[in-house]
Amino acid sequence: MPITKSAIKKLRSDKKKASFNRSTKTKAKSAMDEFKKILSLESLSKAFSAVDRAAKKGVIKKGKADRIKSRLSKKVAK
Repeated sequence: MPITKSAIKKLRSDKKKASFNRSTKTKAKSAMDEFKKILSLESLSKAFSAVDRAAKKGVIKKGKADRIKSRLSKKVAK
């Protein structure tokens, strides 16, 4: 457990950030899973949006977001 006052505050903010990051990542993953089940352009758009939002917030890196979007769009092309 943290002892100093600033460490206690840091722990509190880290928990909030972790919760936010977890929810953002979960939303992106669920949008991708939904796309994989349906394979429509509308669900692809939602998945792209969720992945872009996660990348913008810094939850996932930009390169990973691009790679995910590329792989999803390949599935539509088939």
